Amino acid sequence: MDRDFKDTILEIKNEISKTQTLVMSDANVRLINMYFNIGKIINEKSKWGSKFIQELEIELKIDYPNSKGFSARNLRRMKRFYLEYENDGILPPAVAKLPWTHNNILIEKIKDREKRIWYANEAINSNWSKVVLDHQIDLGLYERKAAVRKENNFKNALINPQSDLANDLQKDPYIFNLPLLKDKYIEKELEESMVNRIRDVLLEFGKGFSFVGNQYKISTEDNDYYVDLLFYHLDLRCYVVVELKNTKFQPEFVGQLSFYVTAVNKVLKKENDNETIGLLLCREKDRLSVEWSLESVNAPIGVSSYELEKSILESLPTEEEINLHIDIYDEEMDGEKHV
Repeated sequence: MDRDFKDTILEIKNEISKTQTLVMSDANVRLINMYFNIGKIINEKSKWGSKFIQELEIELKIDYPNSKGFSARNLRRMKRFYLEYENDGILPPAVAKLPWTHNNILIEKIKDREKRIWYANEAINSNWSKVVLDHQIDLGLYERKAAVRKENNFKNALINPQSDLANDLQKDPYIFNLPLLKDKYIEKELEESMVNRIRDVLLEFGKGFSFVGNQYKISTEDNDYYVDLLFYHLDLRCYVVVELKNTKFQPEFVGQLSFYVTAVNKVLKKENDNETIGLLLCREKDRLSVEWSLESVNAPIGVSSYELEKSILESLPTEEEINLHIDIYDEEMDGEKHV
């Protein structure tokens, strides 16, 4: 009885949470579409000049005195927002679902439409905050994940759709934020720094990665072996073995990682799990060496380079960028509260 009661309460809470999320999402879609439509009207009346927007601001402030969402600056942004997507007829689904701040960041920083829509979809699928979206753009995620030639044998070693999903998750290079790591470091120090900042590392690896452990011990009858980093991917439903190398790629690295992948399949993989994937991260690599090394390997393995993110002093935003985000955020909050 007690268990049934608790399960029932949990089911009701889940239903409430799910509905609240849908209501918030629907409200945002309506708000973004309203901004799009207002932008359309403003654009159609462009012949009235800039004074129209100033007078419109005054009129809206009279009717909506507590809202900053209809400032002249934001009204101009609505016009720009409309002009960016006027040829679509209706807003792309991902754009309509994104908060106003996110959309303004995308328009401000990404001029290429295809790339902007890609970031919008990534932001929705991974539930990025505006800070994370901004950071991913600065780190060139599109160039590292969508527009890069990836070195792996997933197409031959995995069946669809697993092979495509595995290929999609790979990046090259990976960029890790490890500020406490010394300029000269050994692989153990790199691994320890990644574990100490596992939240940042998981963000860089992407949605779906769950950390299992580091120096994960796997034993045979006479020997012990240690996997650098072991993850489980919730969407791929498989283990991911990550091997770190603080040096240029060498063909023998693939053989070692292939052994670890097989070992995890033998020891940890359950009946419902998919085949384990290996990911080798090196300081640098050359394409042909990687390709030739992967040709005769049956285990699914990807090879990427990695970099360390610049120091925080080098990556601090400018005063103009800070003011831009503050302005957009304030107007978005007021728009959501009072519209």
